[in-house]
Amino acid sequence: MKHEDVVLPVSLGSEQTSAGALCTNTSQRQMENNTGPVESHQSFDDESECENGSTVKRSQGIRTGEKLNQCSDCGKSFSQRSYLKIHQRIHTGEKPYHCSECGKSFIRQNHLRLHQRLHTGDMPFECSECGKKYNHQLHLQIHQRTHTGEKPYQCSDCGKRFIQKSHLLRHQVTHTGEKPHRCSEYCGQSFRESGTLKAHQRIHTGEKPYDCLDCGKSFTRQSDLQVHQRIHTGEKPYYCSDCGKSFRESGALKTHQRIHTGEKPYHCSQCGQSFAIQNHLQIHQRVHTGEKPYHCSDCGKSFAVQSNLQRHQRIHTGEKPYHCSECGKSFRESGTLKTHQRIHKGEKPYYCPDCEMSFTDRCALLMHQCVHTGQGHFRESRALRTHQRIHTGEKPYQCLECDMSFNRLNHLQRHLRIHAGEKP
Repeated sequence: MKHEDVVLPVSLGSEQTSAGALCTNTSQRQMENNTGPVESHQSFDDESECENGSTVKRSQGIRTGEKLNQCSDCGKSFSQRSYLKIHQRIHTGEKPYHCSECGKSFIRQNHLRLHQRLHTGDMPFECSECGKKYNHQLHLQIHQRTHTGEKPYQCSDCGKRFIQKSHLLRHQVTHTGEKPHRCSEYCGQSFRESGTLKAHQRIHTGEKPYDCLDCGKSFTRQSDLQVHQRIHTGEKPYYCSDCGKSFRESGALKTHQRIHTGEKPYHCSQCGQSFAIQNHLQIHQRVHTGEKPYHCSDCGKSFAVQSNLQRHQRIHTGEKPYHCSECGKSFRESGTLKTHQRIHKGEKPYYCPDCEMSFTDRCALLMHQCVHTGQGHFRESRALRTHQRIHTGEKPYQCLECDMSFNRLNHLQRHLRIHAGEKP
């Protein structure tokens, strides 16, 4: 019998038990049931004085099952006053249990104990399927559902099922459209989840509390840190079932799978062209708007795509980061290196449909097809010789400043303006 079930034998009228006997019987009953002393503030509502001066409370609330300890802030009731006191800390913000390692505070002592396992590395709960360890039994139980496929929480609106109740609650807001958490202090933006709001507010405050122990980089979200750490560990837990390629992020896998499905959900409202990746649509739309937000600081040339600017800047720096392992020749672009390597491999993937000749690159094929179409004739022999350098690879015009070579004189002259500080 639990101590809150103890009912004191209070009699009325001529059969009333003396206060002394009442106290003695109560003590004996506690000892017999090994319940320890009954805390007067937890279980009783009426008081009577014993002969020795102690106070005894009667158990009217216990007998009826009433919850007499009610929270004045939210109206929630509790069977024990100690539970009420713990609950009230939610309203007061009191967190009396502090971690000596990191200073984080908690409402309950057992929450502090669980947290301290993060510092000690204590993970006593291990998954028998995959060996993954957890510092809380509940976390292990939730994890095990990934192996069993159990999803006990179902959305009443669309039937979708979830492993965790919190995931269901978060999902249900998508049906209501409710965004109750507002960034009232800074920008007024609203969010479905309080955690998302907190993470958002760090954009305004500049706070980045999650640090990578490997490289020192900081992040506003713990999930961002976890994804980043996979760079150091090499972990790629998301696998494509079609080709076996693996990814660090689930979003990257979803985007990749559109290659296999052919799905292109992002459509250009101007021309109707579709894209698998939203960023590709945004870049494409600059064709219509004429926007070129990336500017070269050396010559002022503008680009719609940042990678095109980076590639262009190698003209000024002379950087050629792509090296051929066969002959040591270097190139500014990876595509040019791939085309060059076909020379060593003997690979010629571009075939002429008219004469079945093959070529290492598409440009050479297009130039060859002029022979069949009759569009490859030149009025002057000099123009023909200049053109033939495309096929031979000859570049007789060399820059004395950086050793770059060109197949046309005017190309060299335009290049020399870069060294002179002019804008070509």
